Amino acid sequence: MINFNETLQRYIDFTEKGLKEYNNYSHENRPQMRLIDAMNYSLTVGGKRIRPVLVHAFCEALGGEMEISSAPACAIEMIHTFSLIHDDLPAMDDDDFRRGKPSCHKRFDEATAILAGDALAVLPFEIIADAETLTAEQKMLIISVLANSVGRDGMIGGQMIDMENENRTDVTEEDLRNMYRCKTGQLIAVSCVMGAICADAENETIRAAAEYGMRLGFAFQVIDDILDVTSTTEELGKPVGSDEAQHKTTFVTLFGVEKAQEVADKATSEALEWLDAIPNNEFLKELTGILLNRKK
Repeated sequence: MINFNETLQRYIDFTEKGLKEYNNYSHENRPQMRLIDAMNYSLTVGGKRIRPVLVHAFCEALGGEMEISSAPACAIEMIHTFSLIHDDLPAMDDDDFRRGKPSCHKRFDEATAILAGDALAVLPFEIIADAETLTAEQKMLIISVLANSVGRDGMIGGQMIDMENENRTDVTEEDLRNMYRCKTGQLIAVSCVMGAICADAENETIRAAAEYGMRLGFAFQVIDDILDVTSTTEELGKPVGSDEAQHKTTFVTLFGVEKAQEVADKATSEALEWLDAIPNNEFLKELTGILLNRKK
């Protein structure tokens, strides 16, 4: 019987250790200290570390060792952090706070924030390519799926759709589902997939991990919609009501809080069905329930 809290903390601690090691100071990079400081500021201001936790959890559930999934776990957290830095910029969501602290462009400046995000977008691929614990085939697969989940057909494409939707009054449920799939679902799904690859899982198992992750990511974003109107700035660590202020169409604006919760519940139930194909899934099942019922 696993201890959920101990396992979760073990994954988080291992990720924190890796992040410090992968982006530290050296004699050669001292001229870039301000950039490194900005990168580390955003990497260490908090966060749930959901994506690296999923990498480690899938790797261990499928028989791999946590050390094997270290590079992909840290890589996905860097990618996620890069997206948050850029999302907060005045040209995007224009948020002054992130996780209860000044956003990167407020703590430093806009140019530094842009460059810090850029650096966190490319460093992950170097980390994976250089990882001694991964085979050449694993590196190739992980780099391919990660790049796809981040780029035009993934998170960045989803952010573009999100921005364009702000100027529309005819956004449908189908439009929202597509945007959430790209912007949020892809990164969470690829976290699960990378963990499965680290464990040398079969293709059918990798597919189950991806399907689970996509549904979990969708539910996660719908819960974000709900929290934006039901939570407080103190609880979330970022401004609430920003969706309405930016005239965004969400599941809450389309259907209301109660119906949006039903949508999240259904997606989570579907995610759990896919999780049945994963052995040793007790930790993942409990994590899924916690994410559905989170308050921040």
